[in-house]
Amino acid sequence: MVSKMNQTLSIQFLLVGLSHYPYLQPLFFIIFFLIYVMAFTGNILITVVISTDPRLHTPMYFFLINLSVLDICCTTAAIPNMLKILVIDKKAISYSGCISQLYLFTAALSTELILLTVMAYDRYVAICFPLRYKTIMSRTACMCLAGAAWILGSVNSMTHTCLILKLSFMETNIIDHFFCEIPPVLKLAKSDTYVNDIVIVASDVLLGMICFILTVISYTYIISTIMKIKSAEKKKKAFSTCASHLTVVTIFYGGVIYTYVRPAFNNHLEADKVVSALYAIASPVLNPIIYSLRNKEVINAINKTFARKASWRK
Repeated sequence: MVSKMNQTLSIQFLLVGLSHYPYLQPLFFIIFFLIYVMAFTGNILITVVISTDPRLHTPMYFFLINLSVLDICCTTAAIPNMLKILVIDKKAISYSGCISQLYLFTAALSTELILLTVMAYDRYVAICFPLRYKTIMSRTACMCLAGAAWILGSVNSMTHTCLILKLSFMETNIIDHFFCEIPPVLKLAKSDTYVNDIVIVASDVLLGMICFILTVISYTYIISTIMKIKSAEKKKKAFSTCASHLTVVTIFYGGVIYTYVRPAFNNHLEADKVVSALYAIASPVLNPIIYSLRNKEVINAINKTFARKASWRK
């Protein structure tokens, strides 16, 4: 045990995903810094506005707060270390730092995957069973669904992390990526990763595919119900309540499925980095914009929050 611990202390990972363009690194730093500030500020704003406005204390906005917290966790797990690596010559992260980043990022990713499915179910109940909505999506039910998403996401991440901790690595490992993520880290292992690969496939099926299928089923019923509405105005309103979530789901699921399901069949490192940036960096920035710009209730709540602060200063 002691020798294993001493061995891991000497292991380091070199993140060279952005090192191929040294002359662009100052630009990369500015871009990623602004992205992080936008993601952090936008999601904090959404959380504060929903928490302080009683009219937004509904199941949909409760889940949106959880999504905002997850987006903050996701960007915080990845971007600050990326910024540090961009300004230092040695693009290294310690073994413990890499494992911690991998765990936090995977936990946030897994939880968000489940939460988006829960949010699809919430929209399904709201549109298909409007008279029973408050009964079905009670406060207790919402707490249980959100709690289950966080627990399952954490357990999934812990399982992958514990299996990776059993693997052996070289003292210096070069990762052609922006941050420590399961697929690129597994490629560097000296020991057999058969069990890890099996667990990833099982996780893809149990979390990825099942969540995706449940989301598709929910929206199939939602669209079917909306198409039966005769009033054009009511039909437009029903579609608008789902449009934001559907946009987020499309961006997020597309990236996650590409990264975690496809590696069993093919590998394209440059494409992997681009797609990882989509759901790890772009999605947390876009989520507050998508949900606020397409939602009059959120826009009105934000305006009233700023108006209230302005009146306090007077």
